Amino acid sequence: MTTVAGIPFKILQMPGVTVLLFEEFHKYRQIHTDGRQLPVDAGQPAWYGYSIGQWEGDTFVVQTAGFKEGSWLDNNGHPHTEALRTTERFRRVNFGHMEVDVVTIDDPKAYSRPWKSDTMRFTLQPDTELLEHLCENNRDLPVLERYWRGQEQAGTSTKGKQ
Repeated sequence: MTTVAGIPFKILQMPGVTVLLFEEFHKYRQIHTDGRQLPVDAGQPAWYGYSIGQWEGDTFVVQTAGFKEGSWLDNNGHPHTEALRTTERFRRVNFGHMEVDVVTIDDPKAYSRPWKSDTMRFTLQPDTELLEHLCENNRDLPVLERYWRGQEQAGTSTKGKQ
């Protein structure tokens, strides 16, 4: 689950499926909770993969596979292949807080061994509405320009050292 800090999402639990609705880019994610297993062959890979979930005590454990190659794991550009499998552990810490503790990344085609992310912490705001998310280029342009300048400088400093 990739999220951008400060952009809300909602979790909808229904019999057989949990749906995450993200304000960012109007995307959604289905987590099947009807007892099915992850497919051995994804058949049609998807950008967000194919997810199944089950409860282990007070922790909602989500396994995902069947990712389409070509996206990043995060905004830092960590790559993955179609062999990626993730495990996320959602846990309600108290009335107003949730953690996604220990996201395990297992992609033998991209990494020499599985690795784990930092814990992500969220403040729950049940009365928050999802709004239309727009990338307004005029407002975002200064941030993008700083990023691009940094990328160009990083590329320049490594030329000749290869």
